[in-house]
Amino acid sequence: MPASKPASRRSLKSDLARVDAHRIKKGEYEELPELTEEMLAHAKINKGGRPPSENPRKQLTLRLPADVIERWKASGPGWQTRMADRLSKVR
Repeated sequence: MPASKPASRRSLKSDLARVDAHRIKKGEYEELPELTEEMLAHAKINKGGRPPSENPRKQLTLRLPADVIERWKASGPGWQTRMADRLSKVR
């Protein structure tokens, strides 16, 4: 990440402190629907995240001359992907 851009945290846009401080009262339980077997049968677990890649990348440490790296970086965003594409064509 460039030093000129400050890192920003994603926000839930919710007052989490207020939510954490709330204690459920006895009367609030009556508002909740009763869970049925049918509801549980239709439940879906969403693990989130990206789907697994068919061709996952592996980390590699590679020493290259500084001028080579600078030329790739000067070609603009996506230089690492373009470099990987070029290297994959070399056999």
